Amino acid sequence: MSNRYAVILAAGQGTRMKSKLYKVLHPVCGKPMVQHVVDQVRSLDIQEIVTIIGHGAEKVKAQLGTASHYALQEEQLGTAHAVMQAAKLLEGKEGVTIVVCGDTPLIKAETMESLFKHHVESHAKATILTASIDDPTGYGRIIRNESGYVEKIVEHKDASEEERMIKEINTGTYCFDNIALFEALKKVSNNNAQGEYYLPDVIEILKKQGEVVTAFQTKDFEETLGVNDRVALAEAERIMRLRINESHMRNGVTIIDPVNTYIEAEVEIGQDTIIYPGTMIKGKTIIGSDCKIGPHSEIDSCRIGDETVVRQSVAHKSEIGSRVNIGPFAHIRPESAIYNDVKIGNFVEIKKAKFGNGSKASHLSYIGDAEVGSNVNIGCGSITVNYDGKNKYLTKIEDDVFVGCNSNLVAPVTIGKGAYVAAGSTITKDVPGNALSIARAHQVNKENYVDKLNLKK
Repeated sequence: MSNRYAVILAAGQGTRMKSKLYKVLHPVCGKPMVQHVVDQVRSLDIQEIVTIIGHGAEKVKAQLGTASHYALQEEQLGTAHAVMQAAKLLEGKEGVTIVVCGDTPLIKAETMESLFKHHVESHAKATILTASIDDPTGYGRIIRNESGYVEKIVEHKDASEEERMIKEINTGTYCFDNIALFEALKKVSNNNAQGEYYLPDVIEILKKQGEVVTAFQTKDFEETLGVNDRVALAEAERIMRLRINESHMRNGVTIIDPVNTYIEAEVEIGQDTIIYPGTMIKGKTIIGSDCKIGPHSEIDSCRIGDETVVRQSVAHKSEIGSRVNIGPFAHIRPESAIYNDVKIGNFVEIKKAKFGNGSKASHLSYIGDAEVGSNVNIGCGSITVNYDGKNKYLTKIEDDVFVGCNSNLVAPVTIGKGAYVAAGSTITKDVPGNALSIARAHQVNKENYVDKLNLKK
């Protein structure tokens, strides 16, 4: 097999996006468009990837890191000019180069592999990835000869009425013989209304040289969708979301309503887990088997064990064990570790806390900056008082502790193993193991006081 190279075009600002964020960095299902493209290209047998950067160059490099080499297009003078910037890295090397746009996040590795194979088997110097669509308005048409080889690409505005009837269009992705590509690029002219250098002109140059130019038609036009504005971005998001959901379902996950379930690209979900409608699962979340997630839950960058239930709740950047029951209306904030067989009930907030095996906070509690042991019961309305306005302090609750309702544990404080905290207590000092701690004012009843108040009215 000959060497393979890839040039990814990612230099444009994307003015039609009307955004401070550079176009190729806009996310589709949680991943920047250009990252989708690079990830698909990297899954192929590619010797070298060169990303052409311009607007937002440093941010694109920060996103892609060492996954690619880079070439800077200081002025955006067209697609041929962009590819030419890769000459220092690729010119003179034998092999096949694929050129793909960084704003086509839906393109699949399988399609690019088929394009490579067709190109090599056709002994072509250039191969165009094409698609057939019902309404090709605005796209360049592929004109083939009787043998099926490409004669030329005709832009819509230049096409005759007969040519406009053709439904096969240029998608903007190409394979080239690498040496022929960079030789032809030197001959591309900017003698056009825009004064730019266009990559399709390479096709015409190669044809005039008598070289074979062919086309490979993908069956799925949606793959080739280029994102130039927010409308196209939303369409790419819709297509990608359904693609992701279908992949999970085929792998044994039940998604009750795929249209109203939002799962980002890097999420992993185990078999026999059920995802209910309105749920968003984001980041690098990993969910085990036999879980129930949702409805209307948001999980972001969490690791969740098997047989766990999360109902109408939010969890971010935390570890959640197996057989945990969360919600409804709970909030697991970042850096929390919820161990196995835990109950986190309605209107409970956990923040930067460890919550031990078999422990429970069933309702209306705040547990922040805390280490909670195993088999602890935290009563309704109880909180860890962790912040004095300047600093955060740690609360330690050891194994088998019972915290009564409406208690305040003022950190830094430790509740010893097996201790009881009476309901309504405000604990400011450590509680020894197996002790009962009561910290509340004595009850005072003022008899007939209400009658005195009524006399004043």
